[in-house]
Amino acid sequence: MLTQDEMKRIDAIMLSHDYNQTSVIAILQEVQKEYRYLPEDALCYIAKGLSLSEAKVYGVATFYENFSLEPKGKYVIKCCDGTACHVRGSIPILEEFRKQLGVTEKNPTTEDMLFTVETVSCLGACGLAPVCTVNDAVHAAMTPKKAAQLIAQLKEEAANEN
Repeated sequence: MLTQDEMKRIDAIMLSHDYNQTSVIAILQEVQKEYRYLPEDALCYIAKGLSLSEAKVYGVATFYENFSLEPKGKYVIKCCDGTACHVRGSIPILEEFRKQLGVTEKNPTTEDMLFTVETVSCLGACGLAPVCTVNDAVHAAMTPKKAAQLIAQLKEEAANEN
């Protein structure tokens, strides 16, 4: 169930798009930025606000790979496993991230909601392979050692914010 404050924030997002049904993708992007995923209650609220069926909004949310219906961590790490990255050793890097964080393919998010580790088919940075991103910041020429250092750095950054 959405709180009054959450409904106000979603209303403000929809209002900034003039409650235009053709802006549903942009609206979903902004809502996902707020929550780091698309909660079911938010999808239903958006559908009602835009006078669309819940099925239509859900269909958009599930069609595009960048939308998530599952909560994600504060730091979303995407490991590229495209051809260039794969042949340059992306799998050991992915395994190091998972080992450092205690996550798996089936459970990619840490219990403290700090990290999510995903694999992607291509990040479009083949010349920098192997590559990963953390919240869209590119980290090139990754190695398992660099992956472990990156996790330590991000954990320190998160601790300093608290």
